[in-house]
Amino acid sequence: MASIATLAAIALSAPLQAQETPPPSAAAAPRTPPKLIVTISVDQFSADLFAEYRNRFTGGFARLLNGAVFPSGYQSHAATETCPGHSTILSGFRPEHTGIIANNWTDLKTPRADKQVYCAEDESVPGSTSSKYTVSDKHLLVPTLGERMKAANPAARVVSVAGKDRAAVMMGGHKVDELWWWNGKAFVSYAGRVAPPVVERTNTTVSALIAQAQGPLDEPDFCLPHDRAIPVGGGKTVGSGRFERAAGDAGKFRASPAFDAAILALAAGMIQDMKLGQGSATDLIAVGASATDYVGHGYGTEGNEMCVQLANLDRSLGSFFDILDKTGVDYAVALTADHGGHDLPERNREHGIPEAARIDPNFTLAGIGEDIIAKLKLKVTGPLLYGDAGSGDVWIDPTLTKEQHAAVLKEALARIRAHPQVADALPASAIAATPSPSGPPETWTLLQRARASYYAPRSGDILVAMKPRITPIADPTRGSVATHGSFWDYDRRVPILFWRKGMTGFEQPLSVETVDIMPTLAGLIGLPVSAPKPDGRCLDLDAGLGSTCH
Repeated sequence: MASIATLAAIALSAPLQAQETPPPSAAAAPRTPPKLIVTISVDQFSADLFAEYRNRFTGGFARLLNGAVFPSGYQSHAATETCPGHSTILSGFRPEHTGIIANNWTDLKTPRADKQVYCAEDESVPGSTSSKYTVSDKHLLVPTLGERMKAANPAARVVSVAGKDRAAVMMGGHKVDELWWWNGKAFVSYAGRVAPPVVERTNTTVSALIAQAQGPLDEPDFCLPHDRAIPVGGGKTVGSGRFERAAGDAGKFRASPAFDAAILALAAGMIQDMKLGQGSATDLIAVGASATDYVGHGYGTEGNEMCVQLANLDRSLGSFFDILDKTGVDYAVALTADHGGHDLPERNREHGIPEAARIDPNFTLAGIGEDIIAKLKLKVTGPLLYGDAGSGDVWIDPTLTKEQHAAVLKEALARIRAHPQVADALPASAIAATPSPSGPPETWTLLQRARASYYAPRSGDILVAMKPRITPIADPTRGSVATHGSFWDYDRRVPILFWRKGMTGFEQPLSVETVDIMPTLAGLIGLPVSAPKPDGRCLDLDAGLGSTCH
């Protein structure tokens, strides 16, 4: 299969040193810190998908299921998007402290014409826009585990590779030795960085792969019940695809299992070429496997496409771990996701969920703003309200007087709340007055979930929560058919898995948070977590793993 062949071709093109290594579970885990931390984020890998397929895995996921399994991990905040989620994984902080409140936010004070700011850009670069930007880590306000490791021991090396720039940046942090992401055509990095040989050979191999047509991938027997076309309008159907691709179609390559194989291949090659885990200090590599998210958006979470994607990702992860085994390095793995996901409403309704629906196309901030302008007889030169009525933050024109602002806020809250698809609209004042949440995240109120995402300098005047099963995509014929980003647990719950060779496996069914991963890994390598203190806590993995919670 192309995905496995790609992984092997890239990672094994440099010779491995011969090592006599026992099978993965042959010996008890040593009590000393591992020499390499491997943290993997599978974009949009919800706890629901994990539960659905866990008994089908035979490769890399199956190996991780022999470790420490936390099936109810939470991206506990309301902003269940890629950038906020990745900012929690290796920082230990929720978005209220990372400052990453969304993939994009509105900054009406920025001097450029484009007032939308991308989470991983430097908007001060002349001529930039939120869609044509310079990648930067400047918006991440907290250190990552890799930064803490390098501060404690400068010999520690930190690498981050991902299918998305925001995933690589948010997990890698501000001080990395190598940081690479896919830009739609090739793996790239910050301006001025010289591509090491492993990046060059990855790009060469992947470019050749994209140039070739891709026939339908094999369909495991357990995928057959998912193989059914679902009409979504305009003659478009999803649900029965197997990732056929015309020669040169880089877009379909990105939304396919081969993309994750290429990302894992680059990670394996980095480990091999840089000899990560073979120096005097523990090293870290963060890997952002992004294809599952593109598959979820493009085809939904319950069709044949997602089934084939996860079966192939399982195999690619198995090949990745096999390559790492051959290096002889003592490594530990943490795998999770940046958020969950929600299937398309057309299939949800067929599955007996009548409340599943697409957002009312007439429910727009432009329309609401026009009505408020007319009622209050306001004179404004631009939009009154900025953002998206169906999802996330809403900003009010900052040029209004205090009295006008209050009147607009009151009207906007009333009109948004009155829509039958809206669960609530939360004003910033109420969110800011709510203490930072604690306790089991599944019990948090909407206000507490919003508080975990609220950072006053960037957050809006209103945060909108749609009702469960409302998809904020009115027209699925022009792009994505499904998405995420809600307050609800299908978007918040993700698996958290830890593994190290020889550890005694166990499963903890109670809820934990992704912010617990960083302090847990710090405990595993004996790294005291000094200020700033994270929101997360160290999880007890001392079942033969050798972890110590400080």
